Amino acid sequence: MKIAHLSLGGGHPIVVQSMTNTDTANVSESASQCAELACAGSELVRLTVDTPEAAAAIPAIHERLYKSGIDVPLVGDFHYNGHRLLADYPECAQALAKYRINPGNVGSGEKHDKQFAQMIEIACRYAKPVRIGVNWGSLDRELLARVMDRNLERPEPRGADEIMREAMIESALESAARAEALGLPGDRIVLSCKVSEVQDLIAVYRALSELSDYPLHLGLTEAGMGSKGIVASTAAIAVLLQEGIGDTIRVSLTPVKGESRAREVIVAQEILQTMGLRAFMPMVTSCPGCGRTSGDVFQELAQSVQDYVRARMPLWREAYEGVENMSLAVMGCIVNGPGESRHAHVGISLPGRGEAPAAPVYEDGVKTATLRGGNIAGDFTAIVERYVARAYRQKNTMKS
Repeated sequence: MKIAHLSLGGGHPIVVQSMTNTDTANVSESASQCAELACAGSELVRLTVDTPEAAAAIPAIHERLYKSGIDVPLVGDFHYNGHRLLADYPECAQALAKYRINPGNVGSGEKHDKQFAQMIEIACRYAKPVRIGVNWGSLDRELLARVMDRNLERPEPRGADEIMREAMIESALESAARAEALGLPGDRIVLSCKVSEVQDLIAVYRALSELSDYPLHLGLTEAGMGSKGIVASTAAIAVLLQEGIGDTIRVSLTPVKGESRAREVIVAQEILQTMGLRAFMPMVTSCPGCGRTSGDVFQELAQSVQDYVRARMPLWREAYEGVENMSLAVMGCIVNGPGESRHAHVGISLPGRGEAPAAPVYEDGVKTATLRGGNIAGDFTAIVERYVARAYRQKNTMKS
């Protein structure tokens, strides 16, 4: 059994990850969604492992993906009974590339230490990394009580939010130290402290980064739906990434009915790419439109070009080196259109309302064509296709 792995931290690129929302026991649906997420660009895919049926399904999901040519690392998300499932289903323990353990959900009292130890010992046995994922909604009650009691002894007790953050950080660091004491190497430990408010996330990760050198997984939990979830996640993650904090990210969006689960992957990629931290596919710059722009023409063209690029990127990525760094521009009138178009690798400036019905095209700052008529979208994407073939070296020629 070949298991995919991915390096985190230590100067490696920031990794995009996601999570399925299928019933893991349904091998067909789960494998299909894993494939969808991986093809969208998710570099780790996490699955819920909460029942014997789910644990038994993991090797089959892995095998189905591998036979389809999809070599994405799978992460098992364990709560409450992970110690039993990993012990009872060794094929599951081996098929997973990483385990996620929530120290608040591994049992209470004496059971906590014993069950946590069982999971770490299995991770050591199979040389698996572990994400110790603390969540504000499921903190270890005994640890939280201890932190609250300690707070009462302070001359100036801290507020509830500060205490919650302190308890989360303490849970993560204590758990990591215990995992190392049990034999798990420090370079196989990833930490996360998930909250649902932007300022809390920023504060907790700033503190966590100062107190440890473990790779950190970023993301708001319960970020929300639609624009709210996107804006909140971006606001929190971007601040931390700009400060050099974070090694892997997930945008936890509540999916809109009928929308692809891969939306969260695309948003995560766009955060990294717009910040200049990674490149995943050509970026399309387009204007917002104003009273000078003519109807919906430039909007339709911008959407058409964006859809074309996203559809073509899997093939381009396989064939051409560096094509993900290409920039495109679709502009709506002559105010900023020609200038923006010249700054892109390939750009087009549409005529605005009342302007001449001609759309100049620029390649690397040089005007190379003027498009007219009803097939501007097709003509422009054909120019883009020729540009890609001319400007980017084919990967098979690089190997020779």
